Parts: sequence; structure tokens; C-alpha cells
Amino acid sequence: MTLKLGFIGIVTGDMAASLAFYRALGVRIEEGLDDAPHVDAKLDDGTSLAWDTIATIRGFDPGYIAPTGGHRIALAFDKGTPAEVDAAFAELVTAGYVAHVEPWDAHWGQRYATLLDPDGNSVDLYAALSAN
Repeated sequence: MTLKLGFIGIVTGDMAASLAFYRALGVRIEEGLDDAPHVDAKLDDGTSLAWDTIATIRGFDPGYIAPTGGHRIALAFDKGTPAEVDAAFAELVTAGYVAHVEPWDAHWGQRYATLLDPDGNSVDLYAALSAN
């Protein structure tokens, strides 16, 4: 049996705010879905990203309790170049999103930065410092 990732799901307390963040990041999300209970979008590489409201999750998991105390998963997006990491980070912070770790040159050879989405999930931006 082949294991294939179907989608990455985000549980959100505010669909409109979450979709606005990911649109600002560059995810192409159909307009008019800010009040939807579930939303799907495809990333450029074909990966599906999906959002469900807490009410939607509780519709099939009545005991669902949102996690507290920090993120449980991190999403990392390759921005292509160190300059694009810096630019995207600056644009998102200027738009009012939460900076968690300012851009820096990581010892593993990447320009790296972390923001928090409106639900507190860690969203990393990275790019190789030099071509291999």
C-alpha cells in the first residue's frame, strides 16, 4: 500500500481571519468562503490545504477541545530565495500578523522566519541560503 498525504487540515476559531492570513501568504483561496464551515485550496505543488471551523469538527467529534499552550503542528513554506523570506515576513507583519521569530540565517543553511496564524499555528518561511 502506498501512503499518500490527502490534505493538511487546519481547525480555526475564525474562518475569515484564517483565510485572510493564508491569502496574504499567497494561498489561492476562492473568494466568498469566509463564512463557510469547510474550505479547501490547492497549493502550487498540488498539496491540499483545508480549514474547518470548531463547530464543524464538533459536529462529528462532540468532545473536541482546542489545544492550548503553543502550536501542535508547523507549516513550512519554501519562498525560493532569502530575499523572498524577508519580503513575505515584512509584508505579513505590516499587515498586522504576529511575528514569532524574525528572519535569521539558520545553521542548517536556510534563511528562516516564523509567524503565527490567527489560531496560533506556527507558519515558517524558508529558503536555501545558497544553491547546492
